[in-house]
Amino acid sequence: MDKSQEKRALRKQLVEQRLAMPDRAVRSDLLQRVMRIWLVNRPDIVIGAYWPIKGEFDPLPALHRWKEDGELLDEPQPRRIGLPVVDKLHKTLKFHAWFPGCPMEEDAYGIPKPKDTEVIVPTLLFVPCVGYGPGGFRLGYGGGFYDRTLSNLQPRPYTVGLGFVHGFLDDLEPEPHDVPLDAILNDNGVVWPIS
Repeated sequence: MDKSQEKRALRKQLVEQRLAMPDRAVRSDLLQRVMRIWLVNRPDIVIGAYWPIKGEFDPLPALHRWKEDGELLDEPQPRRIGLPVVDKLHKTLKFHAWFPGCPMEEDAYGIPKPKDTEVIVPTLLFVPCVGYGPGGFRLGYGGGFYDRTLSNLQPRPYTVGLGFVHGFLDDLEPEPHDVPLDAILNDNGVVWPIS
């Protein structure tokens, strides 16, 4: 089996394990708490995230609370949340404003995206992890969308991977094109950087 076949098999195994987690609700609740606490002193007002698929952790409830907290604090600029929309020509992602109740439509991959909302540029980006390992590296679905997007976004946002404990791979070997994340959070707390 070559490296790409090994990664495909590993992705499949990790997604199946994630979908079969008997304690998903408890682990999701723990990661919601970790995420909310981690966000407390962040200066960001525009955060990019993702619509959860294939059993991924859902970051949107914690981000909605973060947005509401900003409204309660009466901050001078409103906090904003963006969800990715695929740029088919460049195979990168742009982030469109999202809010609860926002009109949505499916993209070419069947993933919901905001419909006709403005493009926003996040200073902090939460990224889903199928798997993750030492050094801030993640295993995604293999499309390279986040790596291409991050190599083109200026200024580059602070990137944070989100995943469950089962996704940690202590022997994950990055490829030359892989862009390490600045931080990784899981249902036990901060995984990267190691403090």
